[in-house]
Amino acid sequence: MSPSIVREPEPRRRDLPRSAVARKVLLVCGILAPLLYAVTTVLAAVRWEDYSATSQTISELFAIGAPSRPLVVPLLLAHDVLLIAFALGVRESARHTRALRVTAGLLIAIGGVGLVGPFVPIHLRGVEPTLTDAMHAVLTAVLVLLILPAIGFAAAAFGKAFRGYSLVTLVALIVFGALSGMQGPRLAANEPTPWLGVFERVNVGGYLVWLVVLAVVLLRARVDRRAPTERITAAA
Repeated sequence: MSPSIVREPEPRRRDLPRSAVARKVLLVCGILAPLLYAVTTVLAAVRWEDYSATSQTISELFAIGAPSRPLVVPLLLAHDVLLIAFALGVRESARHTRALRVTAGLLIAIGGVGLVGPFVPIHLRGVEPTLTDAMHAVLTAVLVLLILPAIGFAAAAFGKAFRGYSLVTLVALIVFGALSGMQGPRLAANEPTPWLGVFERVNVGGYLVWLVVLAVVLLRARVDRRAPTERITAAA
């Protein structure tokens, strides 16, 4: 059963117990992680003069031999560390709300897989693929299989507004993920991939914005420990 969502005033900061402050610090990481990811892709594209954000994938920014790889790898690793920290904040917020506990576990898994990603990169276009290319494809598929249910379980934990927003996000991820996947054979054949970068960025951007929204929702909520079973209450 979804947790009850009631509108109550946020307690004043000086009244917050230390554990509540720590929870909020962890939840702020849910805003910092997506921002860092977005900034990383922009800076990397600027550093690689011939890179096309319209037709090339984000993974190519840290491909073997890519001029942007030295910049992208440490920043993406930092992103995944922040994501795991956010997941811990989600778990702390969840308490006995099973849907959010599952979401937290999935987010931790997403961060863990992300930490492996830069170490199994693809090659630049025109280079014969190796084992790392295949492993990168597998990790990408695993991320998709983790992200979609994470959004679904989080949606089940709140009311209609967040549930509806999450549903729209899921539809967008599926649609633009499919559009990106249709370009896969052309990418493998080293053929032009018009709009692949756009499709992927809409897909990734939708997920990143969803993370920020989830973080904001939880930051405006508090754990009601006075209830018979600890529950989440959300501020207006």
